[in-house]
Amino acid sequence: MENPQRLNVQSHPEKLEAQWVVGFVDGEGCFYVGINPHPEMSCQFQVLPEFTVVQHRRDVQLLHALKRFFGCGVVRQNHEDRMAYRVRGLNHLTERIVPFFEKHPLKSKKRVDFARFRKILHLMNQGNHLKAEGIEEIRAIASVMNTGSERSRRNRAKFLVG
Repeated sequence: MENPQRLNVQSHPEKLEAQWVVGFVDGEGCFYVGINPHPEMSCQFQVLPEFTVVQHRRDVQLLHALKRFFGCGVVRQNHEDRMAYRVRGLNHLTERIVPFFEKHPLKSKKRVDFARFRKILHLMNQGNHLKAEGIEEIRAIASVMNTGSERSRRNRAKFLVG
């Protein structure tokens, strides 16, 4: 049974408009950079940038519409009844996600996180994530991203300690 208080969401959105995507990502999206120990990497760490949008499974069609809109990424189960649209590939992030949000800027505080995310991607494209000094620069930027999110609070120690 449908909840009458929910917005009427089309089951198959035809074509997303850029400003709708901006608003949706402003509210539901996340630009995240994980830094994990990885003994096989030259600097002992792996940098994992990720653009993510999470929704309840009842709205999974919106995540598939985002995947079609950007032409990259995956839609997978996140936790329990949550689904996530994720883009992790450096090329896709650099060539599709970043240019879109440069052309269509975010309106909320999330634009600051996007600018930091873009800076980290730039550093990675220069190969700085393969050097200890680069990891420290990336860690410093990533540690101040998403400061209001629960995920950020849980992972802050990981960024600061390594």
